Amino acid sequence: MIEKMRQGDRAAFREFVKQYGNFVFRAAYSVLHDEKEAEDAAQETFLQVYKSLPAYRSQGIKSWVTRIAINKAIDFKRRRDRRREEQWDPADVAEKLPAVEDDLLKEMMIDERRSELHTKISELPPGHRQVVTAFYLDGKSYEQIASDLEQTVKTVESKLYRARAWIREHWKEEEWR
Repeated sequence: MIEKMRQGDRAAFREFVKQYGNFVFRAAYSVLHDEKEAEDAAQETFLQVYKSLPAYRSQGIKSWVTRIAINKAIDFKRRRDRRREEQWDPADVAEKLPAVEDDLLKEMMIDERRSELHTKISELPPGHRQVVTAFYLDGKSYEQIASDLEQTVKTVESKLYRARAWIREHWKEEEWR
């Protein structure tokens, strides 16, 4: 039968698969413990047998086929284990995400700092207050502020410079950093 398979006789190969199919499946299943994967490993085993026929030395066909089947099953098991490692578990992700309480606490702290900042800014002289609010809180450029206040850009720069000097002089460093 082996000699016929080497010569390309498909009927001989079909007979070989029929004769050893169950045996190869059981060998693969003993490693994988999964019916579907054992079937796939058995198919791969027969493909490998067909490809390796020229190298077969006519010594113990059953042990040769068993060795190929076990090696294929081990390969399948390694791939399966790698896939499991690559997959993520939603429970793991949930543990890494901040808790809702953390988000609420963070939001409360941001609101409190924002409120303190508005209180501090309200202590600024009126001319400085407008410029500081527009630049730092609203994120406007010098040009936008100048346009809104109907002043020159140089005037806005000067007011912002004086406002910073006033802040350094009147606030503790921790309050303005």
